[in-house]
Amino acid sequence: MKRNNRLKIYISMALLAAGAMALPSCGNKFLDIPPQGAVTEEEIRNNPGAATDLVNGVYNILWIGGFEPDVNSLQYIVMTEIASDNGDKGSSPDDYQAAKEIDDFTLDARNGIVSNVWKGHYQAIARANQALDKIPLSPLEAAKKNALLGEVRFLRGYFYFNLVRFYGGVPKIDRVPQASEANSDEFQTRASVDTIYQFIIDDLTFAADNLPAKGATPTGRATKGAAQGLLAKVYLYRKNWAKALEYSNAVITSGLYDTLSNYANIWRVAGANSSESLFEVQTGVNAACNAAINLYAVCQGPRAGGKRGWSDLGFGFNNPSLSLVNAYEPGDKRKDGTIITIAPNGTVLWDGFRIPSRDSVENDRYNYKAYHSRTAEPYCGVADRAPKNHRVLRYGDVLLIYAEAANELDNSAEAIAKLNIVRRRAGLPAFSGSKDALRLKIWDERRVELAMEFDRFFDIVRQGRAGVIMRANGKAFIDGKNELFPIPQDQRDLSGGRLGQNPFFN
Repeated sequence: MKRNNRLKIYISMALLAAGAMALPSCGNKFLDIPPQGAVTEEEIRNNPGAATDLVNGVYNILWIGGFEPDVNSLQYIVMTEIASDNGDKGSSPDDYQAAKEIDDFTLDARNGIVSNVWKGHYQAIARANQALDKIPLSPLEAAKKNALLGEVRFLRGYFYFNLVRFYGGVPKIDRVPQASEANSDEFQTRASVDTIYQFIIDDLTFAADNLPAKGATPTGRATKGAAQGLLAKVYLYRKNWAKALEYSNAVITSGLYDTLSNYANIWRVAGANSSESLFEVQTGVNAACNAAINLYAVCQGPRAGGKRGWSDLGFGFNNPSLSLVNAYEPGDKRKDGTIITIAPNGTVLWDGFRIPSRDSVENDRYNYKAYHSRTAEPYCGVADRAPKNHRVLRYGDVLLIYAEAANELDNSAEAIAKLNIVRRRAGLPAFSGSKDALRLKIWDERRVELAMEFDRFFDIVRQGRAGVIMRANGKAFIDGKNELFPIPQDQRDLSGGRLGQNPFFN
């Protein structure tokens, strides 16, 4: 059946064909991806390794970002942490006005960041669909093919989970469209939120049923535990407490995961793919210095701005807010593992690097979890491509999902037990309390445990607290409007107006 490689539909992807976007390859076999369009049906039928190449191509798209279409880099960071009460835009006041609009909630549907995050995720979905279309043709035995399909469906579920939380109902592109379908309402209109969530659940359930466990597959690939953990999180957002409990419990009782004793190490090379990790975007050093998420670490690095004669470590975006600083209890070890606080007379970082003084940088605080050492960790000299793994899902999150679900199901003992595992690692005393008090404590714990990890905005929206919290932090958040971002106007124009808009953004 002939497929159209250049569908010009509103998703604004001249790259709906995966071959239109070949990302850089690297020396690591897991990341060494040929241009995906080069994998023909003949090759997939005759070469057992071609199916794995297609899957690797989907992982590789996780590196896109910067100021272009973005999956989990600078613009994704703006729409998650900077949009929340955890982070301020940072840098100099007039730098990156599109980010300032999001930070202040003065954005409209023409905001370029909102458009690029949409484009990046649909490019990723297009590549996933290309892989899902061809893998069944492979001569591999059924279990192996299903495992490869499970990896891709895990990734597609992740992409759609981001999209539905950002925009609400979005187009459901569940296959490679044929030429005759390019202008159909199916692909030019938004599916409902319920439809998209069911699609996510179907993808992740297939992944959980067909993926190997952690340790039974190469490091960095999606696993059964990753799919179960993400399912637990999806069900948390759906307030399906029983399913959230079931899937988080499956991760916990697997015996394959644990909290890492040193919280600060989770985001360093020493903690990459540790017992804490369910899924990370893999990076590494190669000859071309391009095996990493574009601008991920450098966009959040301390910014000198030409002051006091030292070089920038980054662009200075996504500064931990004073509100976040004040959210930590006294003695909480997580604070120093999350926030670089610039002292008047200088600050020495964990690797010995010294930021000279407060008046040598633009901002008071920076994100420690994004810091990548150029001396104590692998680094090949290209700051934009610092090989920093993005931790997508980890065990501390799963424990708090379990705690929240157990509490809502009136099992306070189990909720408290899991909550206190997280608190004990942080050096804090055990907590106990009634159901309502425990709910608030779990929510507070999610904030400080997962700070600067791109969950806070989504969390306070699902909790129904976003407006109160945002306005208390000086943001012009409007209830009934700013829980979602606008559907990008350029996408609406390409759809001929069939792609509906979120309330109050018309």
